[in-house]
Amino acid sequence: MMNTPVVTAIFLTSALFIALLVLIAVASRHKKRSTGALSLIGRSARVETELQPEGSAIVDGELWRARLSGSAPEALERGQLARVVGASGYLLEVEPEKNDG
Repeated sequence: MMNTPVVTAIFLTSALFIALLVLIAVASRHKKRSTGALSLIGRSARVETELQPEGSAIVDGELWRARLSGSAPEALERGQLARVVGASGYLLEVEPEKNDG
């Protein structure tokens, strides 16, 4: 028959292992694609928080930090459309979307 300390040690080790797996799974769900920034160049973005010159924008359903390019106006308001023209790490460089209408 097994000792109580042995059963307790096995239980705690198993629980710690399962908790670690859950933590890794949860953390990985919140990471952006590592090569995603480069593939977003040319895509349309919707400003989420005012860009003056930095803020955030949503591209393909993901929230990104964004900065206006040097040739852009002083600010873009929430809801305005922008075009991704560059990226540096997880910071996108955007300029106002040009309307062809």
